[in-house]
Amino acid sequence: MAQPSGEFRQEAVRTRGGELVSGALLVGVGAPEGSEARPCPEEWRPRPRRIGRSEPARGPVGGVGRAVGPLALGAGPADLPLLDREADIAELLGLLAEGRSIRLVGQAGSGRSALLSAVAEAAADLAPGGVVQLCGHRRTAADLLQDLFAATHHAPGFRPDPAQLAAHLAEVAAVVVIDEAEPSGAELEHLLATAPGSAFLVSVAPGSPPPAAGSRMQDHLVAGLSRSACLALTGRLAGRPLDVAEKAWAVDLWFESEGLPLRFVQAAALLRQRDVSVDALVAAEDDRMDVFGAVEEPVRDADPAIREDALRRTVPLPSVAETASPAVRLAEGLSEPARAVLRLAVALGGECPTAPHLPALIDVGQGEAALAELADAGLAVSIGGHHRLTAGALELLAPHWPPLGCVDGAAQHFAWWVGHSSVTLEQIAAEAEVLIGVLLADRDAGRHEAVVKLARAAAPALALALRWGAWERVLQLGLEAARRAGSPIDQAWFHHEAAVHAFCVQQPSRAVAELETALTLRATVGEQRGVASARRMLDLLRADGRQLPPAAPAAAPSRPVIRKIAARVPARLKSSRRRRVVVVSTAVLTLGVLGTAVAMSFSGPQDRTDKDPHSGRLDDGSAQDAPFPQPSGSGTGPAAPGTVPGSPAAQSGSAEPSASGSASRSPSATASKKPSSSPGATESQAPQQPQPPAPGQPQPPAPQPGQPQPTWPQPTKTAPSQSTSPVPTPSNPTTSPSATPTTPSGTATPTSGT
Repeated sequence: MAQPSGEFRQEAVRTRGGELVSGALLVGVGAPEGSEARPCPEEWRPRPRRIGRSEPARGPVGGVGRAVGPLALGAGPADLPLLDREADIAELLGLLAEGRSIRLVGQAGSGRSALLSAVAEAAADLAPGGVVQLCGHRRTAADLLQDLFAATHHAPGFRPDPAQLAAHLAEVAAVVVIDEAEPSGAELEHLLATAPGSAFLVSVAPGSPPPAAGSRMQDHLVAGLSRSACLALTGRLAGRPLDVAEKAWAVDLWFESEGLPLRFVQAAALLRQRDVSVDALVAAEDDRMDVFGAVEEPVRDADPAIREDALRRTVPLPSVAETASPAVRLAEGLSEPARAVLRLAVALGGECPTAPHLPALIDVGQGEAALAELADAGLAVSIGGHHRLTAGALELLAPHWPPLGCVDGAAQHFAWWVGHSSVTLEQIAAEAEVLIGVLLADRDAGRHEAVVKLARAAAPALALALRWGAWERVLQLGLEAARRAGSPIDQAWFHHEAAVHAFCVQQPSRAVAELETALTLRATVGEQRGVASARRMLDLLRADGRQLPPAAPAAAPSRPVIRKIAARVPARLKSSRRRRVVVVSTAVLTLGVLGTAVAMSFSGPQDRTDKDPHSGRLDDGSAQDAPFPQPSGSGTGPAAPGTVPGSPAAQSGSAEPSASGSASRSPSATASKKPSSSPGATESQAPQQPQPPAPGQPQPPAPQPGQPQPTWPQPTKTAPSQSTSPVPTPSNPTTSPSATPTTPSGTATPTSGT
């Protein structure tokens, strides 16, 4: 965006405002008293939609596009293929097809960016999700994950929390290409673990620590080019074949540089500058012939090419030392606009603003041509439309080109630019590194007020653009400048914004500390609206409990404790069953003495739930619906209703209660679980049945506790089915196959055990 006409510098700086969703929070950005986060209503939360292969699988603006310039491609113009990289491309494609992740390691200027671009273009059909290209320059691991989410999902203005991010990226199956990734070690492993279904191809800076043992990331060394490839590259970029002297010079450079493509890109630029000097000599000779044609001179060769070669030999080639550090010599051969852009980039820490900003910053109207000249000379590289200086150029040029006043006014320009309504958030995200470079340059120059002004304007814009790594860095620089300028109001604002950032990235302790500091500063200067905003945030944090560390999970009991608890459960159940059987036996005996109809209805399955809970449940589950058990003829169970205490039947009914409890589990006892008669049964309706054994006859012994329980006598062939499932008692007891007949006296007798 070029500088508009008019005195825009007199226009007030406007702060960009808006809303975004961070996890479960709705964040309002750009308020005068500071940003504010609050719980987001469920109906307002975005629903991310997965981007399929039918839509372009690309990164956000500022990410990696096709590499531009001879350095980025390692070979020259964009229509020329790479040299001497066929084996590397085939090997990397094979590893990516197996789902492996690779780190490209090598020296600065070895052509890692060029190899990334070539592999990304060839790997389009390897993964279902295609290829996603990202730029890792000055981006944290969280920024790269957000960029990957934005490239694979449609959810504008939404930054998921780590749990949501892992859930969404777990479904992505793509080849993720990251150029110049700065995260390493545990951060890089976390990046891979968050997207387990994707294969990563990452270019890391020289000297990065190796991956940890057991990592799914493996290294691939990007070595230098062969001698023939370096000679071909130099001739291709020089635009003509090399002569014998130039070939010998290039071979010496190949031995010294180990075949790094960057060195030969710059060597070709030196040869082009030498050709310019040769062309100047040829033009001067032609002019001299035109002016002094009558003067006698030595006879020259008529062939212009031969004359040009003769003049070229008079211009010496650069020495090996000059070729090893050619930045200063290359800068001297640039045009004036390109040199002005290069000086600005050096002042901004190696970052080049995009072409629309150059007219307002350094009064260069042909910014695109100047940037292209820097890229062709091997001093800058363009990836994704953003230019930055190549490795080593900043260190070589900074001592020779001090910043002076080339960035004076840049902070005011960008402060106005980020708040302009015509500027998109994508454009702001692409210039994030330039904004940080301007802040650093003004900080080093002591212009703290300019730093505060730009930081307050750029921080909300970067927050809305979801460049949160740059947002945090801008807040830090702004707070430092506000302290040096002695402005408590600005300090309070930056503390408040830092608290909102910490709250959104789930750092509640730091958020509370920042809010308390902001609250103190605002109360000191009497900023009531700011105090109210800070208190609202503190109340929200304390109500949500996020200011405290998460509670430690309860320690799970050890296995021995669990075994002890499991061993005690049967004993408790057994003692409970015994107590219930004793209570029920006592109740039945008492009701039998009274001889009322309540005793007959007590054993009915339909009326049991209305009685005392202790007398209605003999067991835990199956006995809840089963009727009271009756012995099959042993006489060891509880006394039958109507039996007089002291009689043989009553004596046999006063046996060990555990025998009755265990008898309820046997098949024969289940067959006789039905009540002897219903309340409406009469004496005349009962048929004649065999009498119980005489008192003098031996009785079956009762089982002792701790011994195997005896098997009840099996019923005769005419006995009813021995199903253990409870069956409701029919209304007519005479037709029930399992009804126990009664004697004429109304006393129920057990069936014979024959």
